[in-house]
Parts: sequence; C-alpha cells; structure tokens
Amino acid sequence: MTSTYARFDTVFLLSRFAGAKYSPLWPSSSSSSHSSLFSSGIHLRAKPNSRLRSVTASSGAIVSGSESIEIKSVPTKPIEGQKTGTSGLRKKVKVFMQDYYLANWIQALFNSLPLEDYKDATLVLGGDGRYFNKEASQIIIKIAAGNGVGRILVGQEGILSTPAVSAVIRKRKANGGFIMSASHNPGGPDYDWGIKFNYSSGQPAPESITDKIYGNTLSISEIKVAEIPDIDLSHVGVTKYGNFSVEVIDPVSDYLELMEDVFDFDLIRGLLSRSDFGFMFDAMHAVTGAYAKPIFVDNLGAKPDSISNGVPLEDFGHGHPDPNLTYAKDLVDVMYRDDGPDFGAASDGDGDRNMVLGNKFFVTPSDSVAIIAANAQEAIPYFRAGPKGLARSMPTSGALDRVAEKLKLPFFEVPTGWKFFGNLMDAGKLSICGEESFGTGSDHIREKDGIWAVLAWLSILAHRNKDKKPGEKLVSVADVVKEYWATYGRNFFSRYDYEECESEGANKMIENLRDIVSKSKGGESYGNYLLQFADDFSYTDPVDGSVASKQGVRFVFTDGSRIIFRLSGTGSAGATVRIYIEQFEPDVSKHDVDAQIALRPLIDLALSVSKLKEFTGREKPTVIT
Repeated sequence: MTSTYARFDTVFLLSRFAGAKYSPLWPSSSSSSHSSLFSSGIHLRAKPNSRLRSVTASSGAIVSGSESIEIKSVPTKPIEGQKTGTSGLRKKVKVFMQDYYLANWIQALFNSLPLEDYKDATLVLGGDGRYFNKEASQIIIKIAAGNGVGRILVGQEGILSTPAVSAVIRKRKANGGFIMSASHNPGGPDYDWGIKFNYSSGQPAPESITDKIYGNTLSISEIKVAEIPDIDLSHVGVTKYGNFSVEVIDPVSDYLELMEDVFDFDLIRGLLSRSDFGFMFDAMHAVTGAYAKPIFVDNLGAKPDSISNGVPLEDFGHGHPDPNLTYAKDLVDVMYRDDGPDFGAASDGDGDRNMVLGNKFFVTPSDSVAIIAANAQEAIPYFRAGPKGLARSMPTSGALDRVAEKLKLPFFEVPTGWKFFGNLMDAGKLSICGEESFGTGSDHIREKDGIWAVLAWLSILAHRNKDKKPGEKLVSVADVVKEYWATYGRNFFSRYDYEECESEGANKMIENLRDIVSKSKGGESYGNYLLQFADDFSYTDPVDGSVASKQGVRFVFTDGSRIIFRLSGTGSAGATVRIYIEQFEPDVSKHDVDAQIALRPLIDLALSVSKLKEFTGREKPTVIT
C-alpha cells in the first residue's frame, strides 16, 4: 500500500512525551545559553519545496526526503557527571532530560570513534522500551546523521533487547550500535535511564573508548545535528534523506532466526507441548515481552497463558525488572505452590539477565551456567563439537571451574562486566560464560542473553525427557541440579546487596578492606577459617594485554571458601555494596542444607571484617540471592 506524506516547511527537532515537561537539549540559533526553550520549541527549516513520498517495497514503505540534508553546528558546554562505566552511562531520567545532557554524550561518543567506524557506516539503535526511549531515539538519529552516519537500523517503536542488538549488529555487519537501557533498574519519570555503545562484534565498547568518551564530555564545544523531521518508528520501513537512511526493523526476526540456529526447536517443542509439563515465563513488563509470545508460544507451542507480564511498559508496570527472588515475587509465588509449573523463568529490563526455577526449587546463577556447560554438547546443537572454553566473573562461584577441569577445557576468571568475555570469544577461546548477577550466555552473540539461557535449560530438560512416555515421572529441574551436585560437589553461594548506600561511607569501607588486605598474610586465622590469600582482584587480558585493577576485594580461605566485597556501578544513585559468600561442600549428605544456614558463619565473618554497619549504617541487605 502506498501512503502520501504532506509537504512540510518547518519541523520540530524534538518530539514530546504526552504530559511530560521536556526541555530541548540544545538552544535555538539565537541563544547561546543552556536555557529551556520548551515554550517556543526549536524550528529547523527543510529545503525549499521538499516533499516526502513513499513507494511500495518488500521491506516496508520507503520514505524519501530531499536530496541533501542541512547540518547544524550547535554550541554547547561540558556537563559534569558523564563518567561512562562498564554498562555505559546511567542516571535518573530527569538528568538525561536536562538541556544538552544526552546530546553532549552522543556527540562525545562520535568524537571518540575513529572516522571509519561511523562515517557512511551502519549503526543499530534500540532499547528496552522504558520511559524517554522514544524521544532519545530521535535525538540519537539526528546527531548520527549530523556526524555523517550512513544508515541507522532501529527496532520498531525503538524496541530491541540488548541480546537482539548484538545479534543484529553481527548478522547485518553493522559498525556498532546504541542500546537505550538502564538494564534491571526501574523505569519511569522518577527512575532510571541509560545509554551504551556496542562495537562491530556486538560487544560493549572497551574501556579505551569509554575513557575517551568521558574525556570528550569534559571538552565538548559543539553538537552536529541534521535538520530532519522525527522518524516514524511505529511501522517497519525505510526513510531516506539524501545519503542518510533510517530503516525501522522487526525487533524479533533476526534474533529468532539466530535462536533457531542455536537450538533444536523441535526438541523443545516436544517438551512444551506435553500435557504433563508446566511452563511459565515472566517478562516483568520489560523488553522480553516483545519476544516471549513469538518465541515460546508461536514457535515452540507453549500455552498463551504461560507468559506473565508480557506487555512491555515504559515504567515496567511500576515494578523493578530485576529477575531475582525479591523482585520477581509473582513468579516465585507461583513456582512454590504445590501445583506450580515444572519450569519457570524470568528476564530483566533489557532482556540480558535470567532467573531459572523448578517447582519449589531455585537455581543459583552460578550453578546455572555450570549446568548448562556440563550438558551443552549433548543437548544443544550449537555445541555439538563441544565448547571451546569456559569463563566466569570473579565473584561468581567456582562451580564452573570444576566443569572446565573435568571436560579439560580452557578456563578464565575475569572481572565483572561482559566486555571482558568478548575479547576471549573473538579470539576463539571461549564458548560459554556467566556471572552470578543472573547473566548467562555464549559466543552466539557478545552480550549475556536471558532468553538464550531459558532455551538452554529447556533443551536440557527436553533432552533428558525425550524418551519419557505419558504417565512416567519426568526429570525435573531439581533432579538435574542434584545430579550435578553429586558429580561435581555443591558450591553454596549467596550475595548480599545493600542498595543506594551513601557513597562516602561505602568507599571508606572498601578502602579499609584494602588496608586489611595489604597487611594480610597467608595462614592467619579468621574465626574458624585459615586465610590462603587476600587481594584486590586484578586481571590481565590474555588477548590484548590490557589490565583491569581494583576489581573486588577477596578473602580466600584454605578450604576454598571465599568472601568478596565490591561496589557496583550499575545503579544511578548512591552506591550498591555487594558481599559475595561461597563455600564448597563435596559431601552429598549435606547438599540439601539451606544455603543461608550453610553460609551463616561466613556471612557473620564478612559483616565483622568489613564493619559494614559501622561504615554504611545498614542493618539489613536490600536483596539476598
């Protein structure tokens, strides 16, 4: 069908959220200050007599504008607080909605990249659907065009999960991509927003780039903006202005095609179609709601009512889209009923994290990645030749280490941050990896992948039950985990999160721990534990030789037990103190002990050594996993 677009003479640079007070991110040509021009708007003139028209095309409508576009140089000044971390830049959404804030960071990114990485190149744009994404999409598109980008591939309605962005970058050989997300943090007018950039392999930008971005935010003086109208993101199709084009793509198709290549969908379909197998997926009103029905229901035959909270919302339904036992309580309550489903899973805001549950059984993320690795070759076609190597983040339990040892595979311990896995994958050294923070993935893309982890578990269960006849007892999630413990031993593991602590006190606590480490000696007694070593974890990348230091304070004891302290940079306010506690237990008769009971002596030791209450004033953790 052909649509006709009216002639235009002037356009507004920025769209507005209905009901939201929003300040433009740069002034009009007559203003040299950072004052708000909301009441008057910003008018940019298109080429005289230019018209918009569309033609029918197999990929959707192609909308064309004038033969060339006008680029405007907008004066700006540095803004404090744009230090970019491992997960990009995250702040309260109201901070990003201030004059220039997002625009400065986007321009600083282009100022940090080699010209060949973006000039006339293809970049991907998408996000988790949270509040401000639609406006931010228009800002990013205009600045990209202003800096000479050739094409933007953007998910319909601005939607693309973080794993899907990585998949689209790799499949379509794009030079990189923008991800608009604050991951598992809450969304809405009073909550969080974030932006990060992934490179051509689909992996998060390395520190060499994020450091340059921050440096350029401190010296930025102009923003290059293309004078083009807002792009209609509601329909799949192509919009062209001169040599610049924006293609709105289906957010699911490329990712679904990749999942079909990795997994045996017929095998999984056989499990989900069984009348004696119950399945539930909680999308937490986040981005995987756009993927759950097409994948689990339409392609794998799950019942429509097996998808919970499946509509992506800008504020995640007033929820906290973090798939753990605290914030995914709706799913946990269902899974712990006597008549609850056999398998349940949840994913987070941007779709890169996961939680896996059996009936009345929680699988820790550390165990999950180890069990996937131990079963991958027989259950998942992508790994038929066997994994190339395994890796985990330093705070993650040592369960995966034992799988690597038994399978005689290369093993790597890296700092927290998925980018550290990417180098190993690109070098052909790594296939399966994970983090205790509910992140699991493989080298099919360069991000952790929540739905991939769910499909991996369904593949394991489907493989174990493929010969089970109706009426026979099925192999359960608990059966798979306990069989793993019997073979490899159990790593009791827990994490205590103290969110939004006062930064000053949290930093003083970590400095005090570093002082203790500097004076520690092997063989010292810590209660009933003998110290093997204590350090502040440092990592030298075996691929490029780069060094990451001060990645977490560790106390490792002679029996293999560990307590670890880190400050997390994934929040948008204050500091999150994380304490990780681990103890290995080879005795099968002790494997069913509750983790909090088994770890109580180590938990008490961690609180005593850190003096957490004294430094932060906190009595109890916000979240225990």
